[in-house]
Amino acid sequence: MGLVPWMMSCNNNTPAATNTAADSVVAAMAAKDSVLEKNKAVALASVQAFTPGKLDEVFKDVTADAVDYGDGSMKPVKGVDSIKANVREFMKAFPDYKGENFLAIGDGNHVAVFADWSGTFKNPFLGVKPTGKSFKVKDVDLFTFNDQGKMTEHRSVQSSRTILDMVGFKMKK
Repeated sequence: MGLVPWMMSCNNNTPAATNTAADSVVAAMAAKDSVLEKNKAVALASVQAFTPGKLDEVFKDVTADAVDYGDGSMKPVKGVDSIKANVREFMKAFPDYKGENFLAIGDGNHVAVFADWSGTFKNPFLGVKPTGKSFKVKDVDLFTFNDQGKMTEHRSVQSSRTILDMVGFKMKK
């Protein structure tokens, strides 16, 4: 059986119809792609701001009532101020915390940012003395965005416990 032509064209110099249903679908898809690309850029900028320790930039596109679910092993942290306080304490303990090899992908109002993260336990954290040991992990941060392009939720794939185990973190009894 031969090839079946699936597209035909003609050159009759007739202007194409405008505002067809197909045009509307294409426009809607372009708008959706534009929003997703903006959300990906916002998520990337947020996680990349960790490396120089610019926490105001990390949280500039986060809603006041955001929720950080972490990896799900602990109670969620609610509210951007509480999330900032937790991150600030972590950053004090690991002042060289940095990420690299960033990749953002997304679907709908969700963006995932893949990266390699590292740091050294140099200052006290949660009452535990620093060990001077370092960690290096691969992680994926998952963000949910609202219709205004602000982050409302964060989830992490990497367990915090893995990082703490790598640096010899031992909870006081």
